[in-house]
Amino acid sequence: MTPERSAKITKVLNNRQPGLVVVLENVHDPHNISAVMRTCDAVGVQDVFVLMTIMPRHQKFGKTSAASALGWLTIHQYENTEECMNEVRKRCDKIYATHLGVESVSLYDLQLTNKVALVFGNEHAGVTEECLKYCDGNFIIPQVGMVQSLNISVACAITLYEAFRQRHNEDFYNGTPALQEGEWNKLALQWRMYPEK
Repeated sequence: MTPERSAKITKVLNNRQPGLVVVLENVHDPHNISAVMRTCDAVGVQDVFVLMTIMPRHQKFGKTSAASALGWLTIHQYENTEECMNEVRKRCDKIYATHLGVESVSLYDLQLTNKVALVFGNEHAGVTEECLKYCDGNFIIPQVGMVQSLNISVACAITLYEAFRQRHNEDFYNGTPALQEGEWNKLALQWRMYPEK
């Protein structure tokens, strides 16, 4: 391994954000999932939960979008909402879902520097009522156009970059590792085994 690659792995791991988690519930198109994964990697999300309760697990995610991101993330796949959300709750103090409800708030009113999970639902039906029971609140992305919807990968990117902005302003990306030492070492060993391209 070149010194440059080793240094990059160290830099990336030192900027991972274990307190920022993404949950994808019943997302139909694997290419949408893989596009989300690229954004997750870009902003330092390590853990992505893929919850499938109304359709089978995806056997693989879209290669084109995820090829450079999938191997760098920790993907947790679940088929049971309670099991999935209980595990998410162990990692996060707050869980927010993208959902248009009476008490939904703007994305830009959320505090995203805490340990937080962000839930994104099915392309057509959104987040299920069962999953919403585990959430602390709902948020929307403000829009002023005629079509009041965004592709899930776009919605996730906007949301994660708002989290990135808030965390960057609070110096979360200063190179001081936030991952537990054991997890840091495990990922470092795993990543160093990947072939260089």
